[in-house]
Amino acid sequence: MAKGPGLYSDIGKKTRDLLFRDYQTDHKFTVSTVAANGLAITPSATKKGELLLADVNAQWRNNSVSTDLKLDIKSNLCTTITIDELAPGLKTILSFVAPDQKSGKVEVQYFHENAGISTSIGLAAKPLVNFSGVAGNNTVALGTDISFDTSTGDFTKYNVGLSISTADLIASFALNNKFDTLSASYMHTVSPLTNTAVGAELTHSFSSNENTLTIGTQHALDPLTSVKARVNNYGIASALIQHAWRPKSLVTISGEVDTKAIEKSAKVGIALALKP
Repeated sequence: MAKGPGLYSDIGKKTRDLLFRDYQTDHKFTVSTVAANGLAITPSATKKGELLLADVNAQWRNNSVSTDLKLDIKSNLCTTITIDELAPGLKTILSFVAPDQKSGKVEVQYFHENAGISTSIGLAAKPLVNFSGVAGNNTVALGTDISFDTSTGDFTKYNVGLSISTADLIASFALNNKFDTLSASYMHTVSPLTNTAVGAELTHSFSSNENTLTIGTQHALDPLTSVKARVNNYGIASALIQHAWRPKSLVTISGEVDTKAIEKSAKVGIALALKP
């Protein structure tokens, strides 16, 4: 695939990953096995309070075609077939969920050094149509994301975003949720050697006139162990430590506390991922 500005979902993604990725207050366990033919099977279980969720994921790749099957505890089977490089820079994705007959969707992605385009259409009589496009380069990118429901004749989504990147700084601005939410984010890499970075995201909702500010940081204690911390303007503070106790196998312990109601018990989550 050609290097370029990526897709619309990539605008602000690194900052969102710093601030939100791997934080959780649930208990999650996953284990992966890989057969000699490349078939990877990953069962997982998640405990959310008193609720137990489970699923089994199977992935297999043959040359440029990859197949992903996921069966959840409610017997829903999600199938995703991805075909890479039908033409230079082109990726085609077919997905559907059984037994939902209206869930089918075909998506085509195109990557160019100065553009990233994704368009999808539902496999139904009156489908949902989505288009997103980004123009620019690795430094500046401007994009939009639009969805149109042909059954109602309404736009269900229209967003615009801007990303500015340098060697150690990423800033992004976006109008999402039908232009109801304005967000600005910033991430600065302090030390690439220790993966030390700081970031912040400010979100304003025009309909509710509410602001949310989240500030966070990350740092690698050693090549196998990293820590992260964040706090928002509502007084919710979180921290996590993640350790790779063997290659590709991670244990993550995270905690969350409401600093404005310190008498409440802290929430603690743990995730264990085992991979060969």
